[in-house]
Amino acid sequence: MVVFGAGGDMAKRLLIPALYNLSRTKVLPEKFALIGVDLAEGTAESWRDHLYDMLKTFVGNATAEFDIDRIDEAAWKRLAERMSYVQGDLTKPELYEKIRGALGGAEKTHGTQGNAIFYLAVADRFFGIAVEQLGKAQLADQGEDKNGNSQFWRRVVIEKPFGHSLDSARQLKARILRTLHEDQIFLIDHFLGKDTVQSIMAFRFANGLFEPIWNRDRIDHVQITVAETVGVEQRGKFYEVTGALRDMVPNHVFNVGIVGRDGAAHGLRRRLDTHEEDRSIRRDALGQA
Repeated sequence: MVVFGAGGDMAKRLLIPALYNLSRTKVLPEKFALIGVDLAEGTAESWRDHLYDMLKTFVGNATAEFDIDRIDEAAWKRLAERMSYVQGDLTKPELYEKIRGALGGAEKTHGTQGNAIFYLAVADRFFGIAVEQLGKAQLADQGEDKNGNSQFWRRVVIEKPFGHSLDSARQLKARILRTLHEDQIFLIDHFLGKDTVQSIMAFRFANGLFEPIWNRDRIDHVQITVAETVGVEQRGKFYEVTGALRDMVPNHVFNVGIVGRDGAAHGLRRRLDTHEEDRSIRRDALGQA
């Protein structure tokens, strides 16, 4: 996995703790390497130390996104041993040659077999240029043979916000598709991985009290409270361009709302399907009569 924006807020507060958790629960693949890419000067050692210090701030902190009672040193060591760091400007071709070398080293050392995930934990204004540079450096190529079969896979994970309007989102999608195939692109929102959101579907379907009444006929309105514990802090540049409204509402909050109403939509589809089956049965009966 190649993480662009390795020193940023997204990586240190969400992505790396998630990878640590995979290591702790022993589901992180054995053939795995983590390559951090950032504009800031640094080394693999300094990057690891910075991430470890951040991880320590989560211990016993119930208000943090990642609440742990202690650090599993063995799990951290398994992850830390797979880390390397590449410094450079993601708008410059020279960086991608360094990444090529790091991927080659990961393949030899950790047996990654040419597979790679490029995780763009950077500001959205860099999404298009990063994908284009990956294409120009042929890092997005999947080693297709003469029969069109891929010898390995390459994926690009793009965080929100994806564009700042419908037109800009369409333009960004068209720009990315000039380099990548559709099945190489993963658009994600990290809020969908939060415990509260993951519990919505179980709460709705596993509860005999709520299951029959969770629909538009019995729900007056929905309120979503986002109780943020983290301020702007060191993210001034991000918020100057993005702002809190665009950062939260059309991405995180709308996605949570969609998950919450999915059960009702599923129920509506089921009723429509049943209605069509009933009409079909009645037509058959009339025809036989």
